[in-house]
Amino acid sequence: MAAIGRYNSLEVLKHTDFGLYLDGGTDGEILLPNRYIPKDTPTEAGDWLNVFIYLDSSDKLIATTETPKAMVGEFASLKVIDSNQAGIFLDWGLPKDLLLPYSESKKPLSTGDYVVVFLYLDRHTRRITATAKLDRHLDHQPATYKVGEAVDLLVVEQTDLGFKAIINGQHWGLIHKNEAFKFLRKGKHEQGYIRELRPDGKINLTLQPIGEAAADALQAQILQHLDANAGVLGLSDKSPPEAISRQFGVSKSNFKKAIGGLMKQGQIRILPDRIERT
Repeated sequence: MAAIGRYNSLEVLKHTDFGLYLDGGTDGEILLPNRYIPKDTPTEAGDWLNVFIYLDSSDKLIATTETPKAMVGEFASLKVIDSNQAGIFLDWGLPKDLLLPYSESKKPLSTGDYVVVFLYLDRHTRRITATAKLDRHLDHQPATYKVGEAVDLLVVEQTDLGFKAIINGQHWGLIHKNEAFKFLRKGKHEQGYIRELRPDGKINLTLQPIGEAAADALQAQILQHLDANAGVLGLSDKSPPEAISRQFGVSKSNFKKAIGGLMKQGQIRILPDRIERT
């Protein structure tokens, strides 16, 4: 049986005027239309192709070599392109739009909006479906992260405390306001780090490395920049946070700690508009 909503390695059975038929096991033959047949891969009978399987507009299994923006079991930020009595339709990179039923939406959406959804397979129709109700698809497994561990984050929404984000597609986490030193957009992927594993199971996040090793690395980066630019860096402890973030990808607080340490070591002097190598 073919895995709907995922990539499958299927054997080519035969050529026809309108495409290749692939062996879908108990699902029978699955069509790969001509427009998706790869030109740089063997496609004779007996060859194997890696294809994505979904249901076409007639609810028949269809194969494609195009890449969707998300697969079943994944989270993604997708654009609303239409709506009707059946629900809301999202652009997920394939000809047939992805359905977000009204019952699976958390708030009204308009064409052009972006919404973070989870893709699942409807048990009754076998259709790939989206839901914006994310809680039931997260935090099922105990968190085994370590403080300081690098993780992939998907920013979902802003709250009074900061920004909620999905960690490695598995758990909720929170980036507190004081850790959001750069612009964060809903639906954007960010590199993050585990800041705290709380006793109540909640996870606090940061956007910058933590610990002594991270501080040493930032100081080394600052010195490298100075050495490569005639001993001058056009930033100081008075510089705006945005300029520091653009240059080094860290908060102003961590930058000030780093240059303060370098000044105590006698390696730099801090002037109102710049830093100089001593």
